[in-house]
Amino acid sequence: MARRFVPLTEVSEVLGVSAAQTYALVRSGELPAIKVGGRGQWRVEVDQLDAYIERMYAQTREFVQRGGPEE
Repeated sequence: MARRFVPLTEVSEVLGVSAAQTYALVRSGELPAIKVGGRGQWRVEVDQLDAYIERMYAQTREFVQRGGPEE
């Protein structure tokens, strides 16, 4: 059975960003997550992580199609 939720440490590894950056994504609501357990450890649903990655791909495509930042 595939895992439904992953800890923030794994999310950081998948995205290639720091733990602090991952936590900031969660706290801002950009990456939905839940707190579980007595110590309130964060978990991200795999489907939510996949959706976040797809949104980032879409934003990147739009950025490239526009020709990058306006100067």
